[in-house]
Amino acid sequence: MLTRKQLDLLKFINERLQQEGIPPSFDEMKEALDLKSKSGIHRLITALEERGFIRRLAHRARAIEIIRLPEALGGTSIGAGFSPEIVQGGRVDPPAAALEVEVNALDIPIMGRIAAGTPIEAISEVSHTVAVPSSMLSSAGKHFALEVKGDSMIDAGINDGDIVVIREQPTANNGDIVVALIEEQEATLKKFRKKGSSIALEAENSAYETRVFRDDQVRIQGKLVGLVRTY
Repeated sequence: MLTRKQLDLLKFINERLQQEGIPPSFDEMKEALDLKSKSGIHRLITALEERGFIRRLAHRARAIEIIRLPEALGGTSIGAGFSPEIVQGGRVDPPAAALEVEVNALDIPIMGRIAAGTPIEAISEVSHTVAVPSSMLSSAGKHFALEVKGDSMIDAGINDGDIVVIREQPTANNGDIVVALIEEQEATLKKFRKKGSSIALEAENSAYETRVFRDDQVRIQGKLVGLVRTY
């Protein structure tokens, strides 16, 4: 039996995983549940884990796996929370599984590296391609991939060396993780927030400060839609 707050948090985490493929941060959970401190979120997360609804994944920042849902939210076993959006690279042993990956995968271009830290060089040219599930790509718009350099987005589950899959688009909503081109020279992967004529590019790592620019200094090149991770 879950309390109302526990149920609300589980619903919020599940919806975010379904929509974004990335679990919400503790700050986002705190805001969504209208709590005053992160300690309340820690207690709710622990309670959900103890009751077998979620599992926290070791050695991954802010990684939460939903195992099952209560009847009030559909009552189904979910499995890995990241699986709809993160492709685990490497060898697939069963022939049938390998065939399924091959049939349903599309090659998209990797356009070099993107900084999840201090911005680095702008995206310029295709270096090679990566195969991603067609279900990760929307029918509208083009997609490209970038290799992540740095650790400023680790609390969003984005690690150094990951391949991020980006849908090309010139606009973003507050809270989206985007590829932003700063003054046509530096590209970075950050959370987007706009207020008035200012744009804030937020890290998901407390070691990095939020950078604020005029809106004419930042051009959005695309929105994060998935990850490809190789172990």
